[in-house]
Amino acid sequence: MAEFLFTSESVSEGHPDKVCDRISDAVVDAYVRAFPEARVACETLTTTNRIVIAGETKGPAEILTQVEDIARNVVRDIGYEQEGFHHAKAQVDVLLHAQSADIAMGVDKDGAGDQGIMFGFACDETPELMPAPILYAHKILRFMAEARHRGDEPLLGPDSKSQVTLLYRDGKPVGCDSIVVSTQHVDGAHADDVRAVAMKYVEQVMPEGWIPPADRIFVNPTGKFVVGGPDGDAGLTGRKIIVDTYGGAAPHGGGAFSGKDPTKVDRSAAYAARYLAKNVVAAGLAKRCTIQLAYAIGVAQPLAVYVETHGTGKVPEKRLGEILQKSLDLSPRGIRTQLGLDRPIYERTATYGHFGREPEADGGFAWERIDLVDLLRREA
Repeated sequence: MAEFLFTSESVSEGHPDKVCDRISDAVVDAYVRAFPEARVACETLTTTNRIVIAGETKGPAEILTQVEDIARNVVRDIGYEQEGFHHAKAQVDVLLHAQSADIAMGVDKDGAGDQGIMFGFACDETPELMPAPILYAHKILRFMAEARHRGDEPLLGPDSKSQVTLLYRDGKPVGCDSIVVSTQHVDGAHADDVRAVAMKYVEQVMPEGWIPPADRIFVNPTGKFVVGGPDGDAGLTGRKIIVDTYGGAAPHGGGAFSGKDPTKVDRSAAYAARYLAKNVVAAGLAKRCTIQLAYAIGVAQPLAVYVETHGTGKVPEKRLGEILQKSLDLSPRGIRTQLGLDRPIYERTATYGHFGREPEADGGFAWERIDLVDLLRREA
């Protein structure tokens, strides 16, 4: 289509599903910090003053005794001290047990921990090489949360959602059609005051001239949002896979990231695919790039590598696939080694997207580096 609208949504750290993602990833960090070769598949459920943590692990036994405190610390850091969900009052059930020997057998010989398909994507719509709608939706909520943690916005609660609809012409975003922000707030706050707070961060994030008319900006459309978080809606790990990735602008293999150690290709191979796609676009070899990887349990190398440049590539896709497979060992161990994934870097990924973030000095978001650019250009 020459002209169309495209929408992406984000949810904040206080959203029930994101509370679960963060608890699960904090458990992953605890195990990996103590034992880099740890295995973790941790699922969390939250509801009114209840946290249930289940799954499989392999690592130091003493970590199991710390899981309840880990969960409470996450909830306190997010800011939940409400009657229906309180870090000190919630009941915490820890139901973690040993990893299946049948699964461990495949991973121990450096194979993939499961079968599956994973996708990576990059495009030149933004400096972060991310689709613009999801990037802006994330930033609005992240800036609001940072202000709330600083004490600048006492009106706001932890739970919030955003949605950004952009107008595209000839494949490029040229303006914003509408924005939705729903944010939890203290009881008694006036709707106009809540709107004024949200608008500060909308205006801070959106490009100049992209603020929609007032009647196309919807802040708390129901008029009131006091009861939120797990007290208002049950949460589960892994339910926000589109929020975590590209906002629907690219395919998704279906596997969630949070709660999984890097031997799980659902996570590590998706990071590798993003890393390769981003470097392709950063190298100027395409304006848009989608990569799919496919794995079988217990098998080290991917069964298939698919590259699509959507008619924007400067190198034949078959040749580009060959170059990419020479640039990164796509076995689970190769990915973990080159991207440094055997480190406690996962809790920070649980909110505001796994992609489009800045690489950090301790190895966090290493898959966002563009250090393959010279190699790819030379090979191409």
